[in-house]
Amino acid sequence: MDFEHSPRSIELQDKLLTFMDEHIYPNESVYADQMMSQDDVHEMPPVMADLKKEARARGLWNLFLPDGEHGAGLSNLDYAPLAEIMGRSPIAPEATNCAAPDTGNMEILAEYGNEQQKKEWLEPLLEGEIRSCFGMTEPGVASSDPTNLASTITRDGDFYVVNGRKWWTSGAADPRCKICLFLGLSNPEADRYLQHSLVLIPMDAPGVTIERTLPVFGYDAGHGHCEISFEDVRIPAENLLGQEGGGFLIGQARLGPGRIHHCMRAIGMAERAVELMAKRAHSRVAFGIPLSKQGVIRDWIAEARIRIEQARLLTLKAAWMMDTAGKDKARVEISAIKVAAAELATWVIDRAIQVHGGAGVSNDFPLAMMYAHARTLHIVDGADEVHKMVIAREELARWKP
Repeated sequence: MDFEHSPRSIELQDKLLTFMDEHIYPNESVYADQMMSQDDVHEMPPVMADLKKEARARGLWNLFLPDGEHGAGLSNLDYAPLAEIMGRSPIAPEATNCAAPDTGNMEILAEYGNEQQKKEWLEPLLEGEIRSCFGMTEPGVASSDPTNLASTITRDGDFYVVNGRKWWTSGAADPRCKICLFLGLSNPEADRYLQHSLVLIPMDAPGVTIERTLPVFGYDAGHGHCEISFEDVRIPAENLLGQEGGGFLIGQARLGPGRIHHCMRAIGMAERAVELMAKRAHSRVAFGIPLSKQGVIRDWIAEARIRIEQARLLTLKAAWMMDTAGKDKARVEISAIKVAAAELATWVIDRAIQVHGGAGVSNDFPLAMMYAHARTLHIVDGADEVHKMVIAREELARWKP
């Protein structure tokens, strides 16, 4: 295995680190203050437009997309350290147009979209002019098994009629969200994995209603996670993405890279948490000695470094396998790192909060928000238990009599 990054990746890492120091970290509090002072906490704060302009001027734009025509043309292995760096701040991915769910949506539009779909939706997403959402999870079924999805897509002449309810549809509360990639049941009599299709639904289509936003541990500012109803929504048949009945497979193709991107960013969060923990330990004195001299604190910091390095190596292996053997052959590694990275980030951030005391659960530090995000990683893009099931199934198959 060769985990060495290309000269292009190393060049972008240097540029990105400088951008983080000069523009991202100094503007985190500005972003938060502007967002909370707006009438709508889901609108983009003005400072983000400035950050996007600066990122683009530095060539730090669409770094996630392996397509050299529209993105940076990087391999998964070369993108890994960039995603980790961006993961250190909640505002960096959007500033570089590398934020979920748009990244996954752009990837499948680039791969499966026709020329009209690319022109109408992919191009403005690549330019950062609009945002998008992905409608998969439903409140009425256990959506960890996507074949359970019950929302319907019914052909009616030259149209499809869509009915159903989705929730945890990330990004849908942002006024810039113009398109929903909707996964629903279209062929109920077909094979289990060929029953669902993906269609493109404009957010302003009649029958699309955002019922509410869903706060995460009380956090609702940002782009929002929404519950949305779709009632007799009529869309042209040409809004089908890919082939009818191909939605499940397209969705899985989307989630593979998305999962590893989450893991890369989670490692970045953990690195930021260790840095904050160490600085706090040096600066605080309790019972006559600095916290950095306390044995339990040193144990946490040492354990954090061990876990980060383990998770990073597993992530790099998964990225390398995706590049060399393909997403299907890296299935076990992707599932393994999805579990490990979520556990890593939650564990490290939790200890960093403890070292900060009351300050750790306040908004004076990013730790509380980071913990809320890290904890959701145990659920999003497949619950830990589902990924462990995949790993166990493959392992048992190796030794079946």
